[in-house]
Amino acid sequence: MSWILLDRDGVINEDSDAYIKSPDEWVPIPGSLEAIRLLNQNGYRVAVLTNQSGIARGLFDLATLERIHAKMRAATEEAGGHIEHIFYCPHGPEDGCACRKPATGLFEQFAGKYRAELDGLPAVGDSLRDLQAAERAGCSPILVETGKGLRTLKRNPELDVPSFSNLYEAAQYLLYTQG
Repeated sequence: MSWILLDRDGVINEDSDAYIKSPDEWVPIPGSLEAIRLLNQNGYRVAVLTNQSGIARGLFDLATLERIHAKMRAATEEAGGHIEHIFYCPHGPEDGCACRKPATGLFEQFAGKYRAELDGLPAVGDSLRDLQAAERAGCSPILVETGKGLRTLKRNPELDVPSFSNLYEAAQYLLYTQG
């Protein structure tokens, strides 16, 4: 059983520059829940590592975040997939914490909880900070073009990471190359 680490907004669900502030605003990206099911069926355990600065900004509280995550877990289960754990950073960019990506704190929390080796673990994100955090933690970063992914590619043409149009394509790639 291997692990895959996923960012949330822009990878699993539609992103919003105004933040995902309620369960109603959480909308899965087409194919993302099926991708998680496919990964699970092929021996991958899924953990989500997500910056949630909307908490620090006062846009929503922890109880609302838990309801958003409950909706995401239920939708994933309904699609036949499973998310083992969700690690989140509630801090804002100016808080100087160790968990907000591009820092590696969320990766370290994951590794500590599951006694997992980070080296080479696939980590899927849609932003430069996702990729930077994954690389700094020793993971293998993968970019999806959903969410902020296309903007990330355009602003960083020198990026040398596998890039896919969505999480489902990234999952197929992983299963083909690792399987």
